[in-house]
Amino acid sequence: MATATQSRKTTSNTPPVRSPEDLAAELARAYPADAVEVLDSMALDDAARVVEAMPLIASIRIFNQPGLDKPARLIEKLSHDRGAALVAGLLADRRADIFRELPEKLHSHLFSHLDEQTQRQLKQLLSYPHDSAGGIMTTEFVSLPATMTAKQALEEIRKVGAGKATIYATYVTKPKTGELVCVLSLRQILIAPTEAKLDSIEKPRRKPITASPLEDRREVARLISKYDLLAIPIVDEANRMLGIVTVDDVIDAIVQENTEDIQRYGGSEALDAPYMEIGFISMIKKRAGWLAALFISEMLTASAMQHYQDELEKAVVLTMFIPLIMSSGGNSGSQATSLVIRALALKEISLGDWWRIARRELPAGLALGSILGAIGVVRITLWQRLGFFDYGPHWGLIAATVGAALIGIVTFGSLAGSMLPFVLKRLGFDPASASAPFVATLVDVTGLVIYFSVALLILRGTLL
Repeated sequence: MATATQSRKTTSNTPPVRSPEDLAAELARAYPADAVEVLDSMALDDAARVVEAMPLIASIRIFNQPGLDKPARLIEKLSHDRGAALVAGLLADRRADIFRELPEKLHSHLFSHLDEQTQRQLKQLLSYPHDSAGGIMTTEFVSLPATMTAKQALEEIRKVGAGKATIYATYVTKPKTGELVCVLSLRQILIAPTEAKLDSIEKPRRKPITASPLEDRREVARLISKYDLLAIPIVDEANRMLGIVTVDDVIDAIVQENTEDIQRYGGSEALDAPYMEIGFISMIKKRAGWLAALFISEMLTASAMQHYQDELEKAVVLTMFIPLIMSSGGNSGSQATSLVIRALALKEISLGDWWRIARRELPAGLALGSILGAIGVVRITLWQRLGFFDYGPHWGLIAATVGAALIGIVTFGSLAGSMLPFVLKRLGFDPASASAPFVATLVDVTGLVIYFSVALLILRGTLL
């Protein structure tokens, strides 16, 4: 009897298996971002069954969310009719992102189900690099002729606003040429006299902040941040509207950019997928090249030590401080590199400012090196005086060697680390390639040369 009761309790505590239809109904009522989290946590086939059972408008809202991990693979699992209807209802920029990931066969099938205007828009967006303004812009914006009145504009916004990415900015254009005249906020139109022409509302008239479709998305992000915009118009050479980049699209793009940069800082190629989803072979390919290059570079460190083999045999005590010397130079170089790369990305400095940066980092390196050198001298002195370790009769000269070497190495590390991003940018490479391991490797080799050169000068005639 007890067993039967226990069995019934266990059964009642087990969560019921939910059908795709029940889950689809629940996710349709949820916030799209929450629905995305649920779908991302499910197996691909199960998630596809839920999307199939969901009202089309709800699935479109979910697929418009950039946080959905595998939208293209999910669409592959859907029926052809459902997939075509879903893609046709997406925002233009989101549709382009998904089409970039679709296999060629499905790409052609879904493209043929789009109307001619949508096909033209999609071709235009796909023609731009994915990391450019054109690659992340949307063609769904409110554009009105300059001759329209404020009253007419509000009526038009009510008609077309539901299908636009944003209605908080209206792009006023010349009726005949389509050139951008000004950008008006919804507030400006609402409080303007009803019969006021759109091109007369903004006073004084200012030139709109715009970007070209080939502008790097980081520059677009900088402009949106600087001018506190909700969206920035993308125009062609004749100043005609092509699309807009909204602030949420910029945030998504910058998160991706920062992720790639952080991965490069760590000495790896940028991953094409989330860490837990990238294949083992792909992971090895992304990491092996950098590790091999850094390993080969570190061989120069062994060569430098071999060159000073005689000095090391005469003064073995010098080897104790090699890790300290090498790490200090690498750390100072990594600091300088990170600061300069970030300043370049934010347009706080340009390539022409390299000389100003060098003049700034040189005294900074000397000051930082002096601080570390003083700490090194105090440490050797204390250990000698307190009897923790006997550095021999010439311990004072050893302390002076370590202190002077640290000044030279930290100064060189700061200077080299700050200049390397400029060199890479001048050569056409991403400054983020100046990763911390790369800078540390460079400074390791030169640090040993500086260390032993200083030792030869100070310890000649005593230990050497």
